[in-house]
Amino acid sequence: MDVDEIEAMTIPFQLQFDKPIASQITIAEWNPEKDLLAMVTEDSKILLHRFNWQRLWTVSPGRCITSLCWRPDGKAIAVGLEDGTISLHDVENGKLLRSIKSHSVAVVCLSWEEDGQPPEDDSENILNYEDRTSRFFPAAPRVPRMPGLSATDAEFTDDAEDSFTELSNSSHQHLNILCSGDKDGSICFSIFGIFPIGKINVHKFPVQSPLVETKTVYQLLKASICKISLSKDLRQLIVLSYGEHMDDLTNMKDSFKDKQASSISMHSLLLNTSIFRNRKNELHQMAQQSSNIEDLIEVVRVSLSLMHKQWADAMCTFHEKFDPLSSLIIDHGLDSTPQEEFLSLLTGARTSPPIHQFLVNSLGEAGLKRVSKAIDSAAKELHLVARDHLQPAAEIIAFRSGELKGLSRWRARYRSIGLDEKLVNNAMEKAGMLLVQVERFLRVLSGVAYQFQNFFTWVSKCIKLLMSEPSDQLQPFNCELIVMFLKFLYDQDPVRQLLENSDGNHNIIIDQDTMQRVEELVKFGGFSDTEYLHRTLTKEFEEMEDSFKLAFLMPFTTISKKIYCEDIWPLFPVSSSPTLSSYVPTSVSFYQDVVVDPITHTSQRILDYICFQIPDISVFDLPSTVGIVRHFAHDYSCKNNGNSSPEAALLRIPDGFQCVDLSLYKDSQVVLLLNETTATSESPEKAWLMIVETSTLPFMTVPRMAETSLWWFHCLMNSAVELNMEKEKVRSIPHSVMAPFAVSASRGLACIFAVRKRALVYILEEDEDEVSEME
Repeated sequence: MDVDEIEAMTIPFQLQFDKPIASQITIAEWNPEKDLLAMVTEDSKILLHRFNWQRLWTVSPGRCITSLCWRPDGKAIAVGLEDGTISLHDVENGKLLRSIKSHSVAVVCLSWEEDGQPPEDDSENILNYEDRTSRFFPAAPRVPRMPGLSATDAEFTDDAEDSFTELSNSSHQHLNILCSGDKDGSICFSIFGIFPIGKINVHKFPVQSPLVETKTVYQLLKASICKISLSKDLRQLIVLSYGEHMDDLTNMKDSFKDKQASSISMHSLLLNTSIFRNRKNELHQMAQQSSNIEDLIEVVRVSLSLMHKQWADAMCTFHEKFDPLSSLIIDHGLDSTPQEEFLSLLTGARTSPPIHQFLVNSLGEAGLKRVSKAIDSAAKELHLVARDHLQPAAEIIAFRSGELKGLSRWRARYRSIGLDEKLVNNAMEKAGMLLVQVERFLRVLSGVAYQFQNFFTWVSKCIKLLMSEPSDQLQPFNCELIVMFLKFLYDQDPVRQLLENSDGNHNIIIDQDTMQRVEELVKFGGFSDTEYLHRTLTKEFEEMEDSFKLAFLMPFTTISKKIYCEDIWPLFPVSSSPTLSSYVPTSVSFYQDVVVDPITHTSQRILDYICFQIPDISVFDLPSTVGIVRHFAHDYSCKNNGNSSPEAALLRIPDGFQCVDLSLYKDSQVVLLLNETTATSESPEKAWLMIVETSTLPFMTVPRMAETSLWWFHCLMNSAVELNMEKEKVRSIPHSVMAPFAVSASRGLACIFAVRKRALVYILEEDEDEVSEME
């Protein structure tokens, strides 16, 4: 049947619209829950469109975007960047929710999966945990925003705080895992997309396949991740990776010397991630507390930075107005200090020419009002930030660390995921010390602010007296506090000292009686570290942050060691090392299958499918072919029942057509996008969209090859099936198309991008004739 006969058949797939696009699209993904399409343009802008092509928002991260995926509930989108950063954006407005630097090189693929499997037994229900924080505390404070900040502080004033709480409040979510792979072979895992829980590198996975008779050990060298897919039960991760296939590690040193490593190939790896399923409740609870603690630590950090800046600006104004007094004293030939001149004025001993000139001419009432307002406003702003952000955050951190300590004491459950009681207890103590430091800071701030205002009131009265103006309406002042201010605050700054960065190694001087009382409190269960009062507030925060990092590093390390490779299988060779711009159509998906067992009755199992285009390889004289492999991961759960090898089928693309892209679809179908390669002036360029039923393909058990010189697809060449377009659901597209294309199995949609900058959206579940009849 020729092309004209195919076109004359009933046309499937309703064309929803054909729209022009301003820029070519490099990545596209449908929202799993809503009719929303996220696209990345060639100049690295993220566009979000509705099904009717209405644009909701555009975001430009300012860096090259290399990957994209949706959170399972469709409320957030993860964006992988070329510098190794993963940024999370809100679906409603595109605002940045969180940015995590998990990798050091480009993040080339992402997979975000949520545990939707029912509990395997009732014993899991005893671990259901209710977050009690809301019972004792109001809503957690957000990152503070202060007026008048410079552009360098813009990161502190982003409007994303309004959406930030949505990511942090994970108490009602199912456990979900965000997996990310980079071009150097590293794969990172994070819970809720915000709490790092593991990292592995496929280079470090020597593996002996249990399905190969010979005792050959394999390892990938110079690997680059291409695609990853986590199973819906979180137990297995399929990784497609380019790399050099090294056999027999015992001879690896000689291989390195002789440079006899095998050629670069696409490989499929099976990683065992069952720790995520087996300890999902423990991981959920730990991540819930830990991620909230990390959010609150960020609140404390930003609060301290803003407070330091606000107070530094106010003190700069104070010194700008009062430092000229020192120059006037020198100009008049005196060897006194500004404090001594003010004390002489206070006691009525004398009013020297420099102090008179300074108060009347240099400072004046206007200058004094300005500096008084600056100090008063800064003190109020600092107090506001401390009361509304810093102190509540410190209190909730202390409470959540206590909850975390309680979990860590259940060693049978939580030691296996690395939650260490000693490390958590140390972090909890540091959180308590921070609370004490915050209370001390508030007392110091209140005292200093009052003494400044008392001093300014007296100076104002002095100016009026020197200028022979009435001063009866001024507030009374305390002479004793003025003396203390001149001795201890005029050229010192205890507020700045508490907020100072630790680089200066500022130590707070504590009297002997206070230290003795602190040491006595240890005997009644107080802090074991009695030196905390000598530290500044900022230094105490840094020590608390370091202690939590250490406590959270233990689960990260523990989980990383429990993720291992079960199998590695070369799929096809490639001619050269791939780059970010190179594209080989691949797709990996998991499906649930119902199994009827006479003993256990009906149960469900998860089946995996791997679909890929085998590139034209002249050395093998292989035509354009699509390979479909199934049971690569599932065989480990049923190998004892005789099904110990994956099954595969080959699908040949007819001459005159080229596979542009492909995607696994619902019920293990494959959606193919083909371009015609025989276009002429009389027959313009055209493309074809079709769905292939894999159930009709002759799948055969694939023998495991110990040597890569004999590729698996050689065994299937005789059983390869020619793609028969007249037997499939196929539709012509009046444009030449390009990768990628976006297919949504949950919504039944496909979006295709033409070479001439057009976007075409098709409904895969309906035929145009059926729609017209309904209308």
